[in-house]
Amino acid sequence: MSRLTHVTSGPFAPPVAARELTVVSADGARLHAEVHGPEGAPAVVLAHGWTCSTAFWATQIRELAVDHRVIAYDQRGHGRSVAPDGVEGYSTTALADDLEAVLAATLEPGEQAVVAGHSMGGMTIMAASTRPGFREHAAAVLLCSTGSARLVAESTVVPLRAGRLRTRLTRSVLGAKAPLGPVTPMARKVLKYATMGAGSPPERVEVCARIVHGCPRVVRYRWSHVLDELELDAGVLELNVPTAVIAGTCDRMTPVVLARRLAGMLPDSLGLTELPGIGHMTPVEAPETVTEGIRNLVKKYVRVDEQQVQGLEGSSA
Repeated sequence: MSRLTHVTSGPFAPPVAARELTVVSADGARLHAEVHGPEGAPAVVLAHGWTCSTAFWATQIRELAVDHRVIAYDQRGHGRSVAPDGVEGYSTTALADDLEAVLAATLEPGEQAVVAGHSMGGMTIMAASTRPGFREHAAAVLLCSTGSARLVAESTVVPLRAGRLRTRLTRSVLGAKAPLGPVTPMARKVLKYATMGAGSPPERVEVCARIVHGCPRVVRYRWSHVLDELELDAGVLELNVPTAVIAGTCDRMTPVVLARRLAGMLPDSLGLTELPGIGHMTPVEAPETVTEGIRNLVKKYVRVDEQQVQGLEGSSA
């Protein structure tokens, strides 16, 4: 588990959950999940990215939980979810197992939700696209700052021309075994360069730095190998629900070319929203856009029972 480092005040501080639970995945992995917002409200499920945690979605949870039931969970080894003992616990199959388990544990049979994923969370959705549990519950999808293949080859974290040298250096940088250490001014500078747009304000850099630096070294390293070998094109072609894509034009981790490719491959693509000047951390760098994207998908694709609507209206009167 991570050290759970995050900001403790302001809009990016994680809100208190209405309910917390432990979800057990197919291989016995224990996952921390939390539910926010009123029971009976339309559901949203959030899957965070590599080296992050549920804290990464703080602004989306805070805004959406007013009138949505928001479910967020920590990917295995991240946040409060237990890390697998061996390398066999790190795979896209495991990611799909985990999402399917969270959906089964938090949604009623047949209940549908908008499922949103950032970076590795988006890859989790692609990996789960053919699973019965995912197809039962996913009404629509939002993919933020992600890709399905060629992540290391396309990454521009290393400022060199595309080619074997850049790919080799990028692999060594992203897959480094060294601990990240404390959040220092230099650490903030490096993280901002690698993952955020040049115009990102210091408080948002701080939000991301605290979360990322909380990820255990072994977890970060082992997931980096999974991302290096990622090949999820087949899953994209089977993602047969309305799917919107959001990406920053200054994303060095998963450059916008990957998002454009995704939007062109999806069977039911709702198009790509490109955010000028924004980097990889879209839910923190452009929180209003991501939140509104989720909200719009709920309005269009998630049906709520009439009795549930009346109950919600009565509780807010």
